[in-house]
Amino acid sequence: MKLNIQSNISLKAFNTFGIEEKTNFLIEVNDNETLTEIFKNDIFKENFFVLGAGSNVLFTKAFEGYIIRMTSKGIQSKIDGDDVYVTAQAGEIWNDFVWYCIEHNYAGIENMALIPGTVGASPVQNIGAYGTELMYVFHECQAFDTHTGNFATFKKEDCNFSYRDSIFKTAHKGRFIITQVTYKLSRTAHINTTYGAIEAELAKENITNPSIADIATIVSKIRVEKLPDPSTVGNAGSFFKNPVVTASTFEPLQKEYPTIPHYPMPNNETKLAAGWLIEQCGWKGKEYGQAGVWKNQALVLINRQNATGQEIYNLSEQIISDVANKFGIKLEREVNLL
Repeated sequence: MKLNIQSNISLKAFNTFGIEEKTNFLIEVNDNETLTEIFKNDIFKENFFVLGAGSNVLFTKAFEGYIIRMTSKGIQSKIDGDDVYVTAQAGEIWNDFVWYCIEHNYAGIENMALIPGTVGASPVQNIGAYGTELMYVFHECQAFDTHTGNFATFKKEDCNFSYRDSIFKTAHKGRFIITQVTYKLSRTAHINTTYGAIEAELAKENITNPSIADIATIVSKIRVEKLPDPSTVGNAGSFFKNPVVTASTFEPLQKEYPTIPHYPMPNNETKLAAGWLIEQCGWKGKEYGQAGVWKNQALVLINRQNATGQEIYNLSEQIISDVANKFGIKLEREVNLL
């Protein structure tokens, strides 16, 4: 097959920040054969970056190399008793996949409704929201090895999942391209309302016996109220990770700030709310040239109008510095910087 390689392409439509940068080359991948052909043409020996929905990336300059954009579609399911194994291609939009599962009464991912991005990116980031994480429903994924040209299968135990992290961001960063993901869901719903805002919204709506569709609808409502719509305000959702700290770091902070939001984690560690830390430094709703911090959620950086990626990066640097100076905690970015 002959590759369709596009040249000198604007990336503005391919990143949710709406940053106007260009790439030398763009290849859209809608089947496995295209990846094999890219390998045969030695393109993986060049500089390349794999792009899904562009919802977790900040382009700070023109990309010198190849953007490999995953566009493959398709969903299949296999029922085994109460379990159902649902396999989705990498290019499926995550929220569309969530609602496909809800419509078929496959439970387990309803709390992750409206997370931006594609299926292929979900294991890389170990996405999560409102009381659940991908690793709880992940079964396996197929990935293309850009070093050997072969396809490999990764089981849950192979992926080293942790908070917003996986082997695809560490030891295998940049090597494997996820082509499809299989999730182990359930035909029996186990409703998770542990996240306080969900219970509050359910009470407001007078829903006492929620379905998985109810949970997804409530979660979507909460997200819309907190987060800007990328189609009108450029953003990448949560820009920073919530920091996880040791007891020796947390205890003095709690003494000084008794109301600091915190969540217990394994190994006697504590997760803090990055948005709260940023807000205490006075950044919520603040403008920074053409960039800014969202008025309803300090964790979200925005493109107010025509910000450059460098301008948003500079804003993030200032926020990191201010939080470190006030709390002694160094925030980590969740987005990929290019």
